[in-house]
Amino acid sequence: MYPLQLTQCKFFVIDECDKVLSSPRMRADIQDIFTKTPHQKQVMLFSATMPEEIKNDCKKFLQNEVDIFIDEGKLILHGLAQFFVYIPENKKFEKLTHLLDTLAFNQTIIFVNKVERAKKLTQLLKQRLFNPICIHSSLKQEERIRNYDLFKANGSRLLVATDLFGRGIDI
Repeated sequence: MYPLQLTQCKFFVIDECDKVLSSPRMRADIQDIFTKTPHQKQVMLFSATMPEEIKNDCKKFLQNEVDIFIDEGKLILHGLAQFFVYIPENKKFEKLTHLLDTLAFNQTIIFVNKVERAKKLTQLLKQRLFNPICIHSSLKQEERIRNYDLFKANGSRLLVATDLFGRGIDI
């Protein structure tokens, strides 16, 4: 195995830097890699949220930093409907299937918090003949890409995904 050569690195990018830098293990790995890259490089740190303590940590990686803020009013996706229903755990699947049967939609993404939950929900929805596609971190990257492409091509109206999909990791 060849070690990663970082001597020609021109860009250093951290997406979701608030999450990455708040994890002590990941932070140590990032700092180790950062010190092995050339001093002259462009550093870019991205995050939708930036707590003050993380802002201070980010400054340790930056020189002559420029903050870019996007007006939340420009982030509105017209035609996108979001729903929130507080409901006991044992009633969630029943309510979900009711909403899927009742609401008119072209495509829907259902985010869940764990891989096992994504697998189970996909299985239950298949039993109800919804034909969902599933994306989570236990799938090989090729399969995630294939499932994503299938969803984009309208191969299914329903996608069950962990936050991996929401963050765009390896897709």
